[in-house]
Amino acid sequence: MCENKSQNKLDQMLSQEMTRRKFMKISGKSLAGLTVSASLLSLMGCTQEQVDSDAITVWTMPTGLLVVNQAKCTGCQRCEINCTLVNDGEASSHISRVKVTRNLMDNDGHGTYQDDWVYFPDTCRQCDQPWCGEACPVEAIYADENGVKHIDQEKCVGCGACVGACPWHMPTLNPETKKSSKCILCGSCIEGCVTGALAMVPWDAVTAAEQKTRKQ
Repeated sequence: MCENKSQNKLDQMLSQEMTRRKFMKISGKSLAGLTVSASLLSLMGCTQEQVDSDAITVWTMPTGLLVVNQAKCTGCQRCEINCTLVNDGEASSHISRVKVTRNLMDNDGHGTYQDDWVYFPDTCRQCDQPWCGEACPVEAIYADENGVKHIDQEKCVGCGACVGACPWHMPTLNPETKKSSKCILCGSCIEGCVTGALAMVPWDAVTAAEQKTRKQ
């Protein structure tokens, strides 16, 4: 009996890892042109029409699949405010770990991605081999038992090397504390989103939806 339970657990872990690797191939890319199963669409809280319109982007995270639905984002900044209220005890878009407003036009007349007046929630990719961690001179960036990357506030010297090393400039240097911070997948941004533009789907649920589709 114990052997069967151990084997079932191993099979489940392998199945989840295979599912994660599959989605890593499309992580951060548009899903336009892909046909997504009805069960997975339901989990992600989107429609095939939204997928086809280039509104859906998914990111593979250690704990699950982060779904960004640009069609549902209104630019209200509640995700940014909720993030900083929970993690910093203050409301501040500037130090938020999820970025929305920086996609709007900046001083040079363009947004961060050179696409004027485009807004959508954007956050840390939780890279397997993070540029930010490799650039940190004091090794303040580490992965917890779930693979989520954190910044040790006691070690951080506020040099900003992590900000410059990240291709998307996701870490943020707090001008008051002189410490850097980044997303730790706490989920406060998702809880603060009233439109459902952000969703985190656990890997076991994604795997179950994939298996259900294969059986049909």
